[in-house]
Amino acid sequence: MDEISTGLDSSTTYQIIRYLRHSTHALDATTIISLLQPAPETYELFDDVILLSEGQIVYQGPRESALEFFKLMGFTCPERKNVADFLQEVTSKKDQEQYWSVLDRPYRYVPVGKFAQAFSLYREGKILSEELNIPFDKRNNHPAALATCSYGAKRLELLKINYQWQKLLIKRNAFIYIFKFVQVILRLLNRK
Repeated sequence: MDEISTGLDSSTTYQIIRYLRHSTHALDATTIISLLQPAPETYELFDDVILLSEGQIVYQGPRESALEFFKLMGFTCPERKNVADFLQEVTSKKDQEQYWSVLDRPYRYVPVGKFAQAFSLYREGKILSEELNIPFDKRNNHPAALATCSYGAKRLELLKINYQWQKLLIKRNAFIYIFKFVQVILRLLNRK
């Protein structure tokens, strides 16, 4: 789900995410949701987080371990700071310095590539890499999850649905089609 909180207040977003979390756990499923700057109580509902920056995975793993990773990198989230905002800002060149916490070393900007490289050496990064290196056993696929053809439906069925959809569009926009048709006829009559 991509940016499902756009146009929603934080309370509504929280309720939706809470419901999705409950459903996901009840169905033993996986739900992937992208959000920008969720409220702290919404952020706390997530089991895992994936932090992407400049097309690279900066962190992926349990929500609770994210702050530990950045602390090892020399950045600490202030006590009253929203963790989601911290995670977004710590990779930003203009915002990163305020979170530097290693007082015996001078601050130097840490580019996204360095975070991604450090994550691959971090405990969660190694676990993820090991999991991804194990080939998937296709015998574990659920039979209903497999597609037996290029599309979810047969071509004739797709053609019928598409025809019905086009017919509906023509009905909805009948005035425009009639108006354009009359314009064409009038132009043809004016040419003679």
